[in-house]
Amino acid sequence: MSTHAVTSQDFNQVVESNDLVFVDFWATWCGPCRAFGPTFEKASEANPDVYFAKVDIDQNPDLAAAAKVQAVPTLMVVKKQQIIFQQAGALRASDLDDLISQAKALDMDAAASDGDTASSGDAKVKTPSSQSER
Repeated sequence: MSTHAVTSQDFNQVVESNDLVFVDFWATWCGPCRAFGPTFEKASEANPDVYFAKVDIDQNPDLAAAAKVQAVPTLMVVKKQQIIFQQAGALRASDLDDLISQAKALDMDAAASDGDTASSGDAKVKTPSSQSER
């Protein structure tokens, strides 16, 4: 599977119909976005069980505002309609692979039953270690 351009009109349907969605909020004028694009595309090809969405913030400013995107690129991960990760900055391929593994492994049902953390938005995956060291 490859990446999919997603708009304000179809974002909710994408999130509701897919268990795991990685969303790359980007802009054509953004150098780091252009650098991260091929990494995101390659990850989408290696993980056909995950939906990889790209949102152009200039074409969808209302969606970017609703997602509280303040810088691009911003990566958002949604699992079972819950945001489990959101961070600005381009990730290296190894960090993105680590994040994908964590997101796949996260048990939303266990997180929800453990103090109802999933519904409060506290079910999170960790920031990839090399990203936090920068």
